[in-house]
Amino acid sequence: MTASFSQFAASVRAETAFTVLAVAKQLIAAGKDVIELEIGDSPFDTPSLVVEAGIEALRTGKTHYGPSLGIPEFREAAAAYLQDEYGLPVAAENIVAGPGAKNFEQLFCEAFLNPGDGVLVFSPHFPTYPPNIHRRGARIRFSALEHAHAFRPNLDDVRRFLAEDPAPKAIFLNSPHNPTGGVALLDDLVQLADLIRGRDIAVFSDEPYDRMVWSGRHHSLLAQPGMIDQVVAGYTFSKSFSMSGWRLGFAASSPTIIQMLGKLTNTSLSCVAPFTQLAGAAALRDGRQERDEQMREFGRKVCGLVEQLNQVPGVSCLMPGGTFYAFPSVAAICNRLEITSHGLAMYLLEGADDARGVACLGGECFGEAGAGFLRLSCAEPDARLQEAVEFLATAINRSDRVTAYLKTHEEYRLLAPYSQT
Repeated sequence: MTASFSQFAASVRAETAFTVLAVAKQLIAAGKDVIELEIGDSPFDTPSLVVEAGIEALRTGKTHYGPSLGIPEFREAAAAYLQDEYGLPVAAENIVAGPGAKNFEQLFCEAFLNPGDGVLVFSPHFPTYPPNIHRRGARIRFSALEHAHAFRPNLDDVRRFLAEDPAPKAIFLNSPHNPTGGVALLDDLVQLADLIRGRDIAVFSDEPYDRMVWSGRHHSLLAQPGMIDQVVAGYTFSKSFSMSGWRLGFAASSPTIIQMLGKLTNTSLSCVAPFTQLAGAAALRDGRQERDEQMREFGRKVCGLVEQLNQVPGVSCLMPGGTFYAFPSVAAICNRLEITSHGLAMYLLEGADDARGVACLGGECFGEAGAGFLRLSCAEPDARLQEAVEFLATAINRSDRVTAYLKTHEEYRLLAPYSQT
């Protein structure tokens, strides 16, 4: 007899980007030409100076256990980075290392949430937020991010959450926002800080795209007066420094909160590899010029992709304030073809053509609020991005192939039309 899984484990849904990635790789292995726009990974190599720092750390024996909070050199470099880039009043004692930023979602929930607590999540949302909240038996209250409001957080929903929820305890904030590309303005953060200051409310400020802001600049909630005692801000090397496979990130908060996160790190993953941290410290100190050149290239590619998408009939795409994603509305197309937006994404990958496909994600992979949208990464060469848009424009007019695809994929049939507002 096989031991039964817990109710929680049985309820967890995997991050869809990796599921679609697996399908895309299978099709590629079978000989299909797939333009991969599904995964949020940098197309650039890790900067050579970072690679050399990692190799030198390996050669000099930095291959043993390290402190759970992170090695001092890394924590100091991360604090200096936040001081230089955003003027945050932090020191090494305000930093804890992690294997990327995603793990801090779980540690944040372990640190602050009890069963029954209410958590406000702006949606569409990163798909690993709900599992981490549900691990603690907490409740989610969603606030819809709206196309008409440039996908910025709705402060009225925050007010209602604080006033009406029976046990409000936490807020998940992601800016620049995945998948929409929305960016919280400084005034949004000032108002949010004013609403929660002095209350027993903790905020997870998810900031992996902090260097991908195309209009204005990135602002962190941590910079607002008093927020360092209520906010955990998570950062990663995966996006800006093209280090996704190194699995490195850090969180910043008050020394008291950082000590708690360090204890929780100790009991879950012991420590982050010291040689990885030394490579990250080199990136923070010496890799910013190359990073900025790559970020400018990302910004140019995003602009070009959005302009091309808006030339496709039935597509409406805002220019994202940040990130390297386009998040076009395809509601009109889905309504005409009677297919869900994720069904449309899978059709583009599997059913639109036998020899070629485009891998992207339906917006509902990021919650119900994303229904009617697609998310496309721009981490491909310009020519491939143009080919992907041209493929989309042709594929949505192959109604016979859509009909055939839906006959074998009834789960993607749209039962009620999407709003097109």
